[in-house]
Amino acid sequence: MSTDPTRPPLLLVLYQQYLDHQDTGEFARGASRLYSAGTLQRMAGHPNHKVRRAAVLALGFLGDYDANHTMGCALLDEDRTVRTLADNGIRGVWTRAGNDAECKEIEAIVQLNAARLHKQALGRATWMIERAPWFAEAWHQRAVAQAAMGRLAESIRDCHQTLEINPYHFVAATSMGQAYLRLGNPVSALECFRRALRLNPGLEGVRAQVVRLTRLVEDSR
Repeated sequence: MSTDPTRPPLLLVLYQQYLDHQDTGEFARGASRLYSAGTLQRMAGHPNHKVRRAAVLALGFLGDYDANHTMGCALLDEDRTVRTLADNGIRGVWTRAGNDAECKEIEAIVQLNAARLHKQALGRATWMIERAPWFAEAWHQRAVAQAAMGRLAESIRDCHQTLEINPYHFVAATSMGQAYLRLGNPVSALECFRRALRLNPGLEGVRAQVVRLTRLVEDSR
């Protein structure tokens, strides 16, 4: 499928239909039928910002972990909507790094953490790490469970490992900053929050923390 900037791609038609009707299933099915994941990744760098929006939206629904770099770069796009779509979509990409069984397991662990069943999430994440240590989201979900259970040093180590595997994981950088804050270490927390902002400048809550902690650290010197 051509990505010639002088010829509006069919993806734009699908995107406009999505904006008109908000039918995510229809948009995802249409994009999957017309484009490969590799083509969508190339289109995410298109000169037309609307094409970039459509491609990033599609990758958020369809892309596996191979799209992580593309989505990470889109977090820094000059277009605000592209950045927002990348922020929403990349989190799904992080859960699609393995085979079907591994991806389903990660989804189950995410749901356990969301339900505050952290001990169960911890056990299943550990089991997942033992079998797929390259799956960054397994480490992050275990970090979430560790932090919720008050095991802050362990959570920080798991966040470090998450970022070693997936350097675009701004959520892990943020989680690590929050753990350092709870440990009373504002200097390390500030470093983590700054790292998260470099990855995703749209994190307004993190930006506020950076401003606050910068003043706190400077006043303590």
